[in-house]
Amino acid sequence: MTKQKLVIVGNGMAPGRMLENLFEKDRDAYDVTIFNAEPRVNYNRLMLSPVLSGEKSYEDIITHGDDWYAEHGVTLHKGARVAEIDRDAKTVTSENGVTASYDKLVIATGSSPFIIPLPGKDLDGVLTYRDLDDVEKMLDAAKRGGRAVVIGGGLLGLEAAAGLKMQGMDVTVLHLMPTLMERQLDPAAGFLLEAEFKRRGIDVRTKANSHKILGDDAGKVRGIRLDDGTEIEASIIVMAVGIRPSADLAREVGLDVNRGVLVGDDMRTSDADIFSLGECVEHRGMCYGLVAPLYEMAGVIADNLLGASSEYTGSVTATKLKVTGVDLYSAGDFSEGDDREEIVLRDASAGVYKRIVLKDNKIVGAVLYGETSDGPWFFDLLKKGTDVSDMRETLIFGQAYQGGSPLDPTAAVAALPDDAEICGCNGVCKGKIVTTIKAKGLTTLDGVRAHTKASNSCGTCTGLVEQLMQVTLGDAYNPAAVTPMCGCTHLGHDEVRRLIKSKELKSIPAVMQELEWTTSGGCAKCRPALNYYLVSDWPDEYADDYQSRFINERVHANIQKDGTYSVVPRMWGGMTSSKELRAIADVVDKFNIPAVKCTGGQRIDMLGIRKEDLPAVWADLGKAGFVSGQAYAKGLRTVKTCVGTDWCRFGTQDSTGLGIKLEKFMWGSWTPAKLKMAVSGCPRNCAEATCKDIGIICVDSGYEIHFAGAAGLDIKGTEVLGLVKTEDEAIEHVAALTQMYREQGHYLERIYKWAKRIGLEEIRRQIMDDEAMRVAYFDRFVFSQKFAQVDPWSERVSGKDKHEFKPMAVLTKEAAE
Repeated sequence: MTKQKLVIVGNGMAPGRMLENLFEKDRDAYDVTIFNAEPRVNYNRLMLSPVLSGEKSYEDIITHGDDWYAEHGVTLHKGARVAEIDRDAKTVTSENGVTASYDKLVIATGSSPFIIPLPGKDLDGVLTYRDLDDVEKMLDAAKRGGRAVVIGGGLLGLEAAAGLKMQGMDVTVLHLMPTLMERQLDPAAGFLLEAEFKRRGIDVRTKANSHKILGDDAGKVRGIRLDDGTEIEASIIVMAVGIRPSADLAREVGLDVNRGVLVGDDMRTSDADIFSLGECVEHRGMCYGLVAPLYEMAGVIADNLLGASSEYTGSVTATKLKVTGVDLYSAGDFSEGDDREEIVLRDASAGVYKRIVLKDNKIVGAVLYGETSDGPWFFDLLKKGTDVSDMRETLIFGQAYQGGSPLDPTAAVAALPDDAEICGCNGVCKGKIVTTIKAKGLTTLDGVRAHTKASNSCGTCTGLVEQLMQVTLGDAYNPAAVTPMCGCTHLGHDEVRRLIKSKELKSIPAVMQELEWTTSGGCAKCRPALNYYLVSDWPDEYADDYQSRFINERVHANIQKDGTYSVVPRMWGGMTSSKELRAIADVVDKFNIPAVKCTGGQRIDMLGIRKEDLPAVWADLGKAGFVSGQAYAKGLRTVKTCVGTDWCRFGTQDSTGLGIKLEKFMWGSWTPAKLKMAVSGCPRNCAEATCKDIGIICVDSGYEIHFAGAAGLDIKGTEVLGLVKTEDEAIEHVAALTQMYREQGHYLERIYKWAKRIGLEEIRRQIMDDEAMRVAYFDRFVFSQKFAQVDPWSERVSGKDKHEFKPMAVLTKEAAE
């Protein structure tokens, strides 16, 4: 059977969701060709704000990578703006000369930013905020500093302002109306929002009408003049005053167009073989700029492409502001009227404001600021037109208080109907999440995100998704990977790491202040984690805080159950000499050390050393050339080796020599958890490389790199990263892999758990397939090592390290273990 041909003009979020729905129902119904004006794959535009602020990268917001298109047999033409549609011949031709024929066509050309026709609008430095290219221009401008003036105090304008402020620019927001986001917020909530932005150091000016953009002699922006004569200096001007449907292409080919491309309830245009979708569409007099309606349209088109008679009848929309630390939710119509009543809750000390607008005992509008967890519940009542008479007295307190007393939050989410929307960014309802969890056996938030996209964008629905997982899985739910890093903060490890980088936080007090820690000094969970993240992110600037380390790391030795310590000197690659052995024997005799043991990492452990003898033990070992083996560290412990080609008749490569090179190159580097390596000279694997965090198996053709093994509480064989030909390549790949783990791992998360969370294929893609990314990781590791390879024993002996052995009550022996 010959497949029909489907051509899509545009590759935004809406057509991407349409294809997901189409392939889910019938993967083989169409040969699909996409023309994308942008020179890239599909990405989540909702997440441009975190990219601008530095909290995410472009790679983090990709929806469908190149592999997805290949897997689904989709032909994607990037950077191919469509120049012509021939409706008679049923062909589409791009500006660069590519032509494709179609049986069905979908026009999804999106929208264009509105440019205010001010004098000076064409000056260099006048920007818009709509796509990734705009974000990259703003990021480039932010590197040069100065002041940004954002015209528009709506959703996009405020997100742009917050992002530019986080990039270090001074920012002024100009808004024509008396309060911010007046289309989505009532004046009270608008006032609270303005106060929050001013608290962040952003200059907000309402009732401000722009008159002229000022330029210098070189044609670059130098400022802006308002109608009242006020002039504000600026290095860039960002216009974020609204969007218009991009309907010119449809108009040119003779389709019915008003403000947008006119479609019926079946999403067909005036040509039965052409559908239209997204922000370019006008349906029943409405043009939508929020994602939820576009996803509803996408589902209707997917059904109708497969012969169904699905209809789109319009949407009620809800709005969230995607600025870290600002909780805001708005839905429906909150205007005043004689036939309406309102319920208002204000808590000035907590910064909470809630307003519910009722008409005929039904919710018609809701505005929530500061505490928004009940937003989806109010929205569900609004959409369904539910009579709320019986809950009138407790309605404003939210779903958990219905029935007269507070309910467990999980009971509240359990009471939501299956069609209740949980994730507004991606249009995911409760029923889909529950069904997917059960069908695919999902037990982690990352799994739910991967398979449903719920909580995968702005993250404001994460709490609801977690509660839903608790309800669905019961005791089988393990929230460890998604809960806050400790009780001192609501932020998880990933959020903390992103914000440390984006806000350039370079001390533990700075982190706790800027990220609003709820305790003054942190706790035994967060202080060691923060210390590691700061060491990892700012190796040349951050001073390691030893009082935020566990006892073993503070005293550079492993504490034993009787209060004595064990000392393990480093033996490169497991090799030693008579001189080193004599030195160890002398130390054992001199200090009456009661036990000496060979470790599994091919070293010698001296156990039972008194705390007061540690510096003298280190001094004597240092004279023999030993450095700390860091058997206590969240860092590289050992590189175990076999004798390889030096002695073994089966050896294929110099495994001992490579192991020594690796250990000498990589020692001293702090990692999220302990890191053990091994190099085996042949596939007989005498060094047990296939159960290590990172292992190398030497073969005739080169070096097979393994990773993500475990041989402790968990038993797990390694995964194969890939094969390289030379020692230098092996070292580069191993160091790059280690750096990727260092930058992305959660504190105390072993590499095999990190790999499971990130995905094996993604790790292989970044380290094996993307040379530029691998080299960047490697270079950052090399830079970090300039500051990491300092022997703590010699520092303590020489007096350069002035840290005392002060016990810290919260960092207990149990925590150290």
